[in-house]
Amino acid sequence: MAPPPTPPTPVIPREAWEGCSVLLDINDGDRLAFFRLTPGATVNIGDKSCSLQPLVGRPFGSLFRVGPSGLVPCAAEAPSQDDGANGQAQVETRDNRSLVDNNTAQTLSSEDIEAMKREGASGDAIVEALITNSSTFGNKTVFSQEKYKLKKQKKYAPKVLLRRPSTRSICETYFKKYPARIGFMRVDTLSLMLSMANVGAYSDVLVVDMVGGLVAGAVAERLGGTGYVCSTYLGSASSSIDIIRMYNLSGDMTSRIFQARLNDLCSLQNSGDAPSAISDSIQGEVVEPGAVPDESTLAQPVDTALSDENARSTAAQPIDIEVAEPAMDEHLNRGDNSLSDCKGSNGTSIAPKSLRAGKAPSPERMKYWKEHGFSSLIVAAPGHEVESLVADLLPLLSYSAPFAIYHQHLQPLATCMHSLQVSKMAIGLQIIEPWLREYQVLPSRTHPHMQMNAFGGYILSGIRIHSPDPCNGD
Repeated sequence: MAPPPTPPTPVIPREAWEGCSVLLDINDGDRLAFFRLTPGATVNIGDKSCSLQPLVGRPFGSLFRVGPSGLVPCAAEAPSQDDGANGQAQVETRDNRSLVDNNTAQTLSSEDIEAMKREGASGDAIVEALITNSSTFGNKTVFSQEKYKLKKQKKYAPKVLLRRPSTRSICETYFKKYPARIGFMRVDTLSLMLSMANVGAYSDVLVVDMVGGLVAGAVAERLGGTGYVCSTYLGSASSSIDIIRMYNLSGDMTSRIFQARLNDLCSLQNSGDAPSAISDSIQGEVVEPGAVPDESTLAQPVDTALSDENARSTAAQPIDIEVAEPAMDEHLNRGDNSLSDCKGSNGTSIAPKSLRAGKAPSPERMKYWKEHGFSSLIVAAPGHEVESLVADLLPLLSYSAPFAIYHQHLQPLATCMHSLQVSKMAIGLQIIEPWLREYQVLPSRTHPHMQMNAFGGYILSGIRIHSPDPCNGD
């Protein structure tokens, strides 16, 4: 008898659909905001409130401009010929030595600009009028002209780029605006951790995620609905993994993300049966330890706008879920059972709004992990003592399983590395400091960025081996 056909792997949708989470890049990174595409969703750009309904059904990567009626898709621009044939830069004969910034070069007054806005002139028309009425624009270098156009375009004709929330875009957004929320973890550090832990298809990955769910979501995205993610935590209150809600994971991928207490996993390792109280200890609300809101906070509406300009304003739009402090995703965590599943362009279910990551693992799954162990371990707990934590986690891995431990400081990892060397619990131990340099690549202007982040934390990696010492619990 032929085996049943394997269900097709869910395809990552290329277009935005109603109910999904999106990342809006406004004015080339000047403002980054996460939004849920609900029917009443709006975004404040300048002094105008724009509906997000034009984004539904549009491919990720689409560019929009702010028109009189809201967001309008930008027409495809023809490639510029200013750089010459075959990529050769033209010889610049002009310079800015004779230019004097005395505010007299522009003949178009602010009253004239306001009159153009009242007449319904587009932002691009205003920018062209500013260029035409500038007496010094023609004397500037090409580079200065581009900077002038970009500056005026950001003010009068802002552009909005529709981006799909992915591991890279989510990590970059948080690192740029609120790096402490993710433990100052840079995107290259996160990718290096996934590689060092050998996260791949059909893996059972044990994760200690104290960075809001960024690591657990990245692991689940790489597994693609084939393996399992177990996010463990210390104490009785589970750590927040709310960032997973932004990944737009399918229902099958979300159902493979579990949360279990470290004490339950350790007791399972030392006993023969799974503890019966596991489900009771994990069904509670997922909250961040030390960041439990008070009653007054819980009594407030959960749909609170959190934009970078109005992060402290209560009059902001209710659907803006822009990056903010740990309470930013509170309204995304509240499952709405009255709403239907989110649908992709082909009509298939992408991520049910009522399905939440982080449920308790079944006794069968716990028994399987007890017998076979986890295939890899990733630890991202900057606020916890690493040495004792790793000593409890390593016995849960299978032999020859790789692990990667992140910390923003070197000394905790050095102490942990020495402890592992003495106890002979792991081999191949090394501490790595990730290094990243971004370059600007333009004709005759290729150089490293002038302002970069020079620190990406440290990673301790190794391979778990059998230890003859019975004190290690093996």
